[in-house]
Amino acid sequence: MIEIAPQQLPTLSRWFPAGSPGLGALAEHVLSTGAGNWWADRPDRPRVLAVTCADHVLLRGDPSVLAPDALARFADQYVETPSRFWPALGSAFERVVPWERMLYVHQAQASVSLPRTPRGVTVRRLTPEDVPALAELDSENAWIHASWGGPFGLATSGHAWAAFAKDRILSVACTYFLGSAYEDIAVVTVPDHRRERLALACVAGLAADIQARGRTASWCCSRDNRPSRLLAWTAGFRLTREYVHHATGRALVREARATPVPASGGAAALA
Repeated sequence: MIEIAPQQLPTLSRWFPAGSPGLGALAEHVLSTGAGNWWADRPDRPRVLAVTCADHVLLRGDPSVLAPDALARFADQYVETPSRFWPALGSAFERVVPWERMLYVHQAQASVSLPRTPRGVTVRRLTPEDVPALAELDSENAWIHASWGGPFGLATSGHAWAAFAKDRILSVACTYFLGSAYEDIAVVTVPDHRRERLALACVAGLAADIQARGRTASWCCSRDNRPSRLLAWTAGFRLTREYVHHATGRALVREARATPVPASGGAAALA
């Protein structure tokens, strides 16, 4: 697979339909924000197309045209693709783990009981002045701004809410993938302030913003992530469908065949 520029992209409607919830919004997010990359098996009239952002991959097309090492660049990422690509994934990486996922969509009419903000905590929309606070999040929580290219991109996007204690971020909810009809959201809370319902307050503010923009919030999480599923339900999201994406390991190392080196003219002259 080779990287291609946005101006080289074919018409995307058959590859990544617009207006899709969940990970379906990834392609639109990359188009609108520039935070991500496009890949194809060839630059002209591609038969396989992929879009990547924040360790997530959407892969579409005809896997039969791929060379054995074509998918190697998608090692250690999360790949969502039709089942016809699964054998190709299995032969490309040392480990491929199926991950059952659940897609929720926000229901504006759902009854949501908003929590009372703890003393000394403020919940509000992020602004450009909050870049340093985002940058100070522990490395294990830094994924929250990866889809925007880093703290600056998220803080200046207008698509995030956070709970603050003085200048420290305790919880943040953001649009992770920005689509034309749906905004797929993500949330993280620092370990020492979990179970304080701060995430719910941040999600509620963000969901209201998304609704005001004329879009609908969606939410993806692992089937095994019970706290995330419970938070989604409490915040007014309802299950729409289930799907599988794959966590890939290291790319398999292919042995290169030795190329015979013919005797040079000089060697023959010395014989």
